[in-house]
Formats: sequence, C-alpha cells, structure tokens
Amino acid sequence: MSEVKLQVGGRVHTVSVADGQEDSLRHLASMVDAKIAGMGANVSSNEAKNLLFAAILLADELNDAQKKLAHPPDPGLDTDAVADKLERLATSLENTASRLEG
Repeated sequence: MSEVKLQVGGRVHTVSVADGQEDSLRHLASMVDAKIAGMGANVSSNEAKNLLFAAILLADELNDAQKKLAHPPDPGLDTDAVADKLERLATSLENTASRLEG
C-alpha cells in the first residue's frame, strides 16, 4: 500500500491506495476536484455536502454512460471492455469517496 496526497476542494487528503494505482487515484481525485470547482462551491463551509454533490454528479455521468452501453450505436464497439472500465471507475470512485469521508 502507498499513501497519496490528494488535493480536493482546496484541502489536502492523504489516502492509502494499492501499489500501482497511485496515478489512477490522482486522476479520479482531479475529476472530483474539477466537479467541485465547476459547481462554484464554497468547500470550507459545506465540505461533506459539496463532496457528496460532486460524487452524485460523477455518478450521474457514469449512469448515463452505462445506459449508452446498454444500447451501443456501433456493433463493432467492444462493450465488454468499456463496461469493465466503467465498473472499475465506479469502484474507484466509491473507494475514494469512502476514504475522503473516513
């Protein structure tokens, strides 16, 4: 396990992550940070609420992507590979949210 420092919403959080997953976690945290910034949220006053809304917005985007996969427009598209990647992303987001809350 490695420890990674993530800056989300103007705060630095140190979280543990499996070796080799550091860059992936940094990328996911940057997505959450971008959502918070895009919301124009004042993180210091409502940090948990803003993180929840950012996670919900990302989950909504993931849900939309999963719906599109259920009805792929291109029969040549490798939907199993895309679905696997989305599932890993969802799991990583859930783990990151749990670490940030804990």
